[in-house]
Amino acid sequence: MRLQKYLASKGIASRRTIEDWIRNERITVNGRLAKLGEKVSGQEIIKKDHQIILYDNVKRAHKHLVYNKRNDEITSKKDPQNRKTVFESLPRLNKQRWISIGRLDLTTTGLLLFTTDGDLANKLMHPSSGIIRKYLTRISGKVAKSEIDLLKRGVMLSDGLASFSNVKFMSSKKLNSWYEVSINEGRNHEVKRLWEKIGYKVSKLKRISFGPINLSRAIKPGSFVYINDSGVKALYDSVKNRSSIER
Repeated sequence: MRLQKYLASKGIASRRTIEDWIRNERITVNGRLAKLGEKVSGQEIIKKDHQIILYDNVKRAHKHLVYNKRNDEITSKKDPQNRKTVFESLPRLNKQRWISIGRLDLTTTGLLLFTTDGDLANKLMHPSSGIIRKYLTRISGKVAKSEIDLLKRGVMLSDGLASFSNVKFMSSKKLNSWYEVSINEGRNHEVKRLWEKIGYKVSKLKRISFGPINLSRAIKPGSFVYINDSGVKALYDSVKNRSSIER
C-alpha cells in the first residue's frame, strides 16, 4: 500500500495533508526521508518531525523489558573480575541487542530498563530529559525536617548542585529508617552522595521506578517481564518532544 494511503487509513491525517508532509520532508520511513508514492508493508517505523506516529510498528520492531537487579550483579556486559552481569539473565536476541537505560551500582537493587531501541535509550538517559527516578533508601537514624528541606532545596556536590525533588518517610525500625526519594537525573552515586552530604550513610538502595515504569512486586530479583503496550507508549510519550540526540 502506498505510504500516504496507509497513514490515512490509520487515521493519522487526510491523504492530502500527508502528501504535503512528505513533500516538505517531515516524514521518515525506517530512518530515511519518505518518498511520495512509495509502498510500505506496515512493518516500518514511521516518524513525523522525528516523532513516532504508529506505536504498533514500534512494538513489532523493538523489545522493551523491566529487570529486577540483584545486589551481586553488575550492569556492564563484561567484567574483568568475572562477576555476574545482568545481561546474563536477559533473553537472547536475533539481530538485535539489549541496551541498558542507565546503570545501577553493584550493591544497588531494583528496576533496570532494557530496550533494543537505541534512539529511545539515548533520549531517556540524556540529562535534559528530566525523567524522574524513585528509590527506596535505608539510612541510620531519622532525618529532621530541616535536613529534608535542605535536600529538596539542593546541596553542592563535587560535580555541582544536586537535590531530591521529593523525600517521603516510609518507616523506621530500631536504628534504621526508610525514605522514598525522587530525583530527575542519574549522576554517579548521586543518591548516596546526597545523603552523605548531610551526614547519613545509605545501607540499602533500591530503585522502584523510572519515569512511567514501576517495579512490580511480581518481578522477583533476577527476573524480568516485557513491558506491555501501554507502558511502551508511556515511555515514548515521556520523551516525545525530544528530537534524536544525533540530530
